[in-house]
Parts: sequence; structure tokens; C-alpha cells
Amino acid sequence: MPVYEYTALDASGRKSSGLIDADSPLAARQRLRDTGIFPVEVGEALLRAGGDFSGRIPFTKIFQRVKVSELAMATRQLSILLGAGVPLIGCLEAIIGQTGNPSLKRVMAQVKDAINEGAALAPALARHPRLFSPMYVSMVEAGEASGSLDLVLDRLSDLMEQRQTLRNRLRAVLAYPVFMSFVGLIVVFFLLAFIVPNITSIFTEMRRALPPTTTALIAASSFLQSYWWIVLLCMAGAAALFGRLKNTARGKRLWDRIRLSLPVVGGVYHRILLARFGRTLATLLAGGVQLIPALGIVRSVLDNEIFKHSIDEAAEDIRAGRSLSGSLSQNEWFPPIVLQMIAVGEKSGDLEKMLDRIALTYEREAESQTIAFTSLLEPVMILMMGLLVGFIVISILLPIFEMSRMIR
Repeated sequence: MPVYEYTALDASGRKSSGLIDADSPLAARQRLRDTGIFPVEVGEALLRAGGDFSGRIPFTKIFQRVKVSELAMATRQLSILLGAGVPLIGCLEAIIGQTGNPSLKRVMAQVKDAINEGAALAPALARHPRLFSPMYVSMVEAGEASGSLDLVLDRLSDLMEQRQTLRNRLRAVLAYPVFMSFVGLIVVFFLLAFIVPNITSIFTEMRRALPPTTTALIAASSFLQSYWWIVLLCMAGAAALFGRLKNTARGKRLWDRIRLSLPVVGGVYHRILLARFGRTLATLLAGGVQLIPALGIVRSVLDNEIFKHSIDEAAEDIRAGRSLSGSLSQNEWFPPIVLQMIAVGEKSGDLEKMLDRIALTYEREAESQTIAFTSLLEPVMILMMGLLVGFIVISILLPIFEMSRMIR
């Protein structure tokens, strides 16, 4: 069924626009009138290569990203509507009409068209891998097979919201230290590049012996003024080399091991990975996905080669007949408490609940450790900035004191 873009006016004269599917432009206009709005302009939204709609949507919104919160809300709405007995096509129409993101509208319209053509929901979603992850598609497929699609979608929306909440909390905690670091670098650069040269030029003209701190400051300022472009090139080159090495299999594995081994930060990162492992696996198992395929999806979710290798080894052991807890016990990155909780869950038949508890525990630990680390980091950063600025000030004042002593 074709998809049309429209511009319409409501009873109060307010202008609105969006997408609607119908057999013809006339049918599209009639559907709009039935909803209580008056169509001003209706035209077919043709598909470009790559699956994007052309048409009158502003260029700046064509490639607008779909936020995790928007996808979670759409998933939640779909779950509620399906649970209320609304047919799938009607649910998608409601989501298309309610969402304000043009990119999400287009994708949902294409999913609806695919279902109208006879596809199931999971294959229709799989055509948009940039929006719907393998985990999302696999859970929907399991939900369709088990007849519990609304429950699976509800759990999916919970998972996305919990991840986004944790990410937002960590970002909020780290925002101030990052801002302080940026401001500190700008202040030091400004002092060395503009203020210090104007003052120290007086000292160099005197042709007298200067204190070692002042000599070092003048040398640093002169180097920055003359060779700032070399500094920038070196920084850019180092970043490019790091990115290139990190993209190799060996470099990525080494970097991931370093990240896990870093003091304080490595502990937080480790806990985030454990929480993501537990939350994702619990969601997949509760959605009806079998353990081996679920581990494969969890592997793709975790952005760490060390953990991915551990999951690969665990999957091989499980195929050989071992339990999940037994297969993970060979790995150093899964703490004994995690293995014990998984073993209890396997014996009691409540593995999903235990994995959820593991995730909740490590999410809280990651957040509390981040807060403790940043609360310690803030005064340390202020002290370092004070020492650096104090060094610059003292290096400038020492020759001035000597000059005043000579005048006396």
C-alpha cells in the first residue's frame, strides 16, 4: 500500500504534517477527513535507494536520529496496544500517527507495508538493522512464536529504558570533571600563548639571569607560540594511530584488556559489562530465546573482546553439556558471587530472575563507584589546576621581586 505525505489543518486552524498509507491520494484525503482534519496537500512519499522517503520533509530532519527513548516509547506503546487486543496493523498506524520523529515514522510505515505484503513482524524489523538490533529482532521472533509478543515488547522497552537511565546517570556524574578539564586546558593555553609572552618579554630584554621556573615557563611559552601546529599534528597523528591500532583484532583485544585493568575506571567498566551481560541475557531468556542463541546475541551487545571470547568459550562448553555457571567458572572476569547466583538460578529454575538481580547489583555498584570517584576527582583536579596556575604566577612574580630589590 502506498505511503503519502500530507499537510493538513485541524478545526482550530493549526497546521500539521505527517505520513499516511492509503490506496490512492483520494483515499488518503478521505482518511484524513475521517480523523477530523482538513487535508491541504497530499502527495506520494517515494522511496529512494536505501529505504529513505523523498518528499517535503525538511532536509534537516531527513536523517534525524531515532533516540533510544523514542524507540523505547514506541515499543511500550506497541506492547500496550497489542495487550489491549488491537490488531498489529492498527498498532503500527497508531504509532505512526503519534511519533514526532520523521525517521521513526518512515521506518514504521515501511514495517507496516512489509506486514501488509505478508511478512511477519520480526523479518520486517530485520530490514532496518540500524534501528532494530539483532537482540530486538530475535526477541520479537521468539514472542511471535510463543504468542506472548506484548509481554516480550514490554520487557524490551524496560531493558532500553534501564540502559538509558544508567547511561544518563553516568554522563551526569562525569559531566562536571570533563567540563573542568576542558576549561583548565583552555585557561593554561590562553596564559601560555597570550599573557605570558607579553610579560616575559620584559625579562628577556633585561638580559639577566632568570630563576629556573621562569626560564622553563618562557621556553614552554615560546615553543607553544612557534610550534603549536606541530603539537596539534602530533596529537592528531597519535589519535589516528591509536584508532588504527584499535581497529585491528590484536589491538582491540589489548585495549579492551587495558580498559578492564585500569585502576578505578576499569572496575566501573567491568561492572557495567557484567550488568549488561545479566540484563540482556535475562531479557532474552524471559522472551523465549534459547540459551545458545541468546549467548550469541549477548556477545554482539558487549563491546569488549575479552568478554566476547569468554562467552564463545562458554557457549562451546554448554554445547558439550556443561551448565552456564560451570562454563563461566573457567573465566577470571566473572566473580564467584555471579557464578553462585547463576548456579542457584539454574537449580531453582529462576535463572532470569537471578540474572536480573546480578544486573541490578552491578548497575548500582557502577553508579556508586562513579560517584565516589568523581567526588574524589573534583578536588584533585582543582588542586592540579591551582598548582599549574600558581606555578605560572610565581614564575612571573619572582623576576619582578628581584627587579624591585635591585631598584632599592
